[in-house]
Amino acid sequence: MRLERGSGRLYGVMLALAAVVLVVDQLTKLWAVSTLSDSERVPVIPPLIHFRLLYNAGAAFSLGAGATWVFALAAAAAVIGILYTARRLASTGWALVLGVLLGGAVSHLGDRLFREPGFAHGHVVDFIDYGPFVGNVADIALTCGAAAMVLLSLRGVSLARDGEEEPA
Repeated sequence: MRLERGSGRLYGVMLALAAVVLVVDQLTKLWAVSTLSDSERVPVIPPLIHFRLLYNAGAAFSLGAGATWVFALAAAAAVIGILYTARRLASTGWALVLGVLLGGAVSHLGDRLFREPGFAHGHVVDFIDYGPFVGNVADIALTCGAAAMVLLSLRGVSLARDGEEEPA
């Protein structure tokens, strides 16, 4: 599918992909919360991948668990930054990258704002256990999006329309 550079269609693609990531992440978290018990470890691809329910108040490796509100602010800033930056999208690649990043950021922001123990202090539901890491679909989207962002930048793919360069 070839989309016109700088078109509103690219922005629409980004928003549609973000919505898909958000819905898939929230549905899988709903499944994990309703199906897994707190101490249960279910083998998926032993010994590499298990399902294990955790509630993460912090960032990666549960760092900063006492500063959950900071992560809520960071997620909100990321959402605003992506929406602002994407208004002049120039490539399908960047639309896809920003879409997965936006979906992951919105999902994490929703967890921080609306999950227990309360507004701006909510814990993110993690359930995919791969060795030293336990994460979720949004984490996978954010990691893949960040890697793709680096690749697009290294390849020199323009984010913004000609004459309107935006920092990546």
